[in-house]
Amino acid sequence: MKRFIEGEDRTQITLLPECLDDYIAEDNPIRAVEVFIDELDLGTLGFAGVAPAATGRPSYHPAVLLKLYLYGYLNRIQSSRRLEREAQRNVELMWLTGRLSPDFKTIADFRRDNGLAIRNVCREFVLLCRRLDLFSQSIVAIDGSKFKAVNAHDRNFTQAKLDRAAAVRGICASGISRPKKTPKATPSAMPRRDHATVWDGRAKAQANAASDW
Repeated sequence: MKRFIEGEDRTQITLLPECLDDYIAEDNPIRAVEVFIDELDLGTLGFAGVAPAATGRPSYHPAVLLKLYLYGYLNRIQSSRRLEREAQRNVELMWLTGRLSPDFKTIADFRRDNGLAIRNVCREFVLLCRRLDLFSQSIVAIDGSKFKAVNAHDRNFTQAKLDRAAAVRGICASGISRPKKTPKATPSAMPRRDHATVWDGRAKAQANAASDW
């Protein structure tokens, strides 16, 4: 296709293949994630599995799973299944985890079993930002007030309702009285028979029926 920007051939063999680090820019935030996690003492923070077991199948290092979890937190990827897919196709995660792709159950178990340790990592990050003077001394006020909303027919207002209300107020101010609506009859205001009268009527009806027999 001429006159278009063309890509490289997928089957082209190069003499000097590009390394994975060439795909990650120098100012990419995941480089900061890499350095920050590598400097942490995960055992002191409370992560399980820092010391590998002498027997059994080798497990993933907690640093690898923590990098994967923080990458998902920074990029709004919360599902463990989505993190599993991203680890298999995302170049940044390939660079961050060393081309490791844990399954979703491993990611979910790591998040469940190390909740307190992950909170300690967040605390260490806040302390690091304070030591680097990344937080300003400004005060931010957040309004946390809650108001109950009532959207009944007589509680909401449109422009037409406001115009009618203004017109009615103008009429009242000029001395013309508003026409009064006749109140509707309520069930309590309607005449009703007494219970004694009802029972007397039933008794008379039963007596008349017995006399007919």
